[in-house]
Amino acid sequence: MHHTGDVWLNHLSDADSTFDYNVTLATFAPGAKLDWHMHPAGQQLLITEGTGYYQERGEEVQIVRKGDLVKCPPGIEHWHAATPETGVTYLALTGNEPTEWFEPVSEETFNSIDRPALGSTSAKQEIIDLSRQKWQWMAEKNVDALENLFHENAEFVHMGGSWGKERELKVIESGGIWYKNAEIHDTSVNIMGETAILLNRITLLAEVGGNEVTNPFEVTEVYVRQNEDWKLASLSFTRLQTSEED
Repeated sequence: MHHTGDVWLNHLSDADSTFDYNVTLATFAPGAKLDWHMHPAGQQLLITEGTGYYQERGEEVQIVRKGDLVKCPPGIEHWHAATPETGVTYLALTGNEPTEWFEPVSEETFNSIDRPALGSTSAKQEIIDLSRQKWQWMAEKNVDALENLFHENAEFVHMGGSWGKERELKVIESGGIWYKNAEIHDTSVNIMGETAILLNRITLLAEVGGNEVTNPFEVTEVYVRQNEDWKLASLSFTRLQTSEED
């Protein structure tokens, strides 16, 4: 046995004279990990569910998530695992040469990994990109995309009041508030576990009740991770003073 914890393997296809690789679906329970090992003919992993770790000898631990593709070059020693809190599932395409196994990954090493990985640069960029996409969807009145993005219990705080998801979607669809363009000046993101807080300083061109208005805002967006996807749980607008108003 070359792993710690529960690992289930489903061998989907064996190498043959036409395809020189094996295909396996691997499912890891939370905290399960493989020993250090190496594939003489290389391996590729497509993450299909969950969150996991991947590390090559002498390199930093990488966080992998659903949709990521990991390429394990031939002859490179490495290990992969689920995180302590979440399982991970991946499809493995492995070159048709026997895997070489080495020592287990110590519990000390595994438990010392910096797990606020959700606070990594890549995760912060994911939130920034999602926020920018949200403004585009709002400008396009794309309520189908927004309905999927908004958390069921989301709250929206405007200058004229606050309300929930259903009303916000109706306001956008009807054009009661038409978010025509958000010019983004500054953005910051802070991620704490499964929650991300994004601050935007923007100039918003909007049409409200048929009147076009431009206002500077500090916008606070709160996202929560739900089933591996980020959902917008809160959107709050705070109007900023302009130099003419000082």
